[in-house]
Amino acid sequence: MLEGIVLIKLVSIGAVALIASVAALAAALGDSNVAARAVDGIARQPEARASIFSTMLIGIGLVEATPIIALVIALILLYINPLV
Repeated sequence: MLEGIVLIKLVSIGAVALIASVAALAAALGDSNVAARAVDGIARQPEARASIFSTMLIGIGLVEATPIIALVIALILLYINPLV
């Protein structure tokens, strides 16, 4: 049987992997949604292409910030584990 500290470390690594994968999946879905709406907007109003494109880049940047923050928090919880 695994010792208590080893089990806590294994569960912590699994939790970090789960957090990172769910955050990456959510960011991918968000990025695709932002890009699809931007392409739809450019198709409807081609003269506003520059404005829509810059807004799309800002939106994708904001969406991508979420998994980065989630990964940082998960790594902090992994390395500064209060249960160990």
